[in-house]
Amino acid sequence: MSAAEDPLARPVAAPGGRDSGSKPFGAFTIADVRARAAELSSVVGFGTGRVASVARGWSDLARAMDSAGAARVADLGPERGAEFARKLWVVPPGGSLL
Repeated sequence: MSAAEDPLARPVAAPGGRDSGSKPFGAFTIADVRARAAELSSVVGFGTGRVASVARGWSDLARAMDSAGAARVADLGPERGAEFARKLWVVPPGGSLL
């Protein structure tokens, strides 16, 4: 299965800005997830209404990982990981950014 087909393999910008690079969604640690939630929450209210729901989704992911004792997103399993990938637009609506 390719990164295009596997949501956990999809590259996502790592928290901390453009210079941080990217890594597979499944490799995001709980610290990465919390950082992404905080980063997105900090810009909510500046004309970015859709960002609010995605920021909440990252917070929800952090809570789910805490509850499951998951160190990485992939530890939640493929189905749960795919569910969060859709919610967080790791897999955009329609399946493609184009």
